Amino acid sequence: MTTPPAPGVGPVTGPDGLTRCPWAAHDPLLLAYHDTEWGLPLTSERAMFERIALEGFQAGLSWRTVLAKRPALREAFDGFAPDTVAHYTDTRLEHLARNPHIIRNHAKIRSARTNARAVIRLREDGGIEHLIAAHHPPPAPAPRTAADIPTATDASRALATALRAHGFTYTGPTGMFALMEATGMTDTHLADCHRRGTHTPTRPTEPTTTNQHRRPRSSEPTR
Repeated sequence: MTTPPAPGVGPVTGPDGLTRCPWAAHDPLLLAYHDTEWGLPLTSERAMFERIALEGFQAGLSWRTVLAKRPALREAFDGFAPDTVAHYTDTRLEHLARNPHIIRNHAKIRSARTNARAVIRLREDGGIEHLIAAHHPPPAPAPRTAADIPTATDASRALATALRAHGFTYTGPTGMFALMEATGMTDTHLADCHRRGTHTPTRPTEPTTTNQHRRPRSSEPTR
């Protein structure tokens, strides 16, 4: 991962007057993601599969990198439709590994197919959404700084174990905690962040500074 915010880093007030988590305060791409997506529930199998796949692609990288490549990844993986990805041939996987616009890691690309097949099998047991929802963590105190946010929890470890039992790969405890953050299962917006406790997007803004490419430890793991 890229260097996380230093311990004790608190929220940052931007030129628009809104206070945000420090990882989203300066980079326009991260700011828009923070204000319009991060922490909002996902309501479909496809969306949850995409989230699992993107968390897998992030392993060892920054979320900024994945987010910048997300449009290309969506195009390359047919919108992350599980039934389509599950039927990719080895030849298709090799073709994807030569695509210069995506993250060309053979193991991660193969994992997307593996996980698509696992998502399909889970339909007989209520679906991936049901499995993830069953590991919803209890409420936690609002963090005041980045140092207050864990990188994994008992709930994310239990979810990771359950997913592995169903054949998923690249779904470790840290990545699954990041998924819980991103999908609103646990709210790790800092206490003074304007997004804390909200479940609707904020109107996108246009900040003036663009040189910060960071995300919190708990959301930008190496795994």
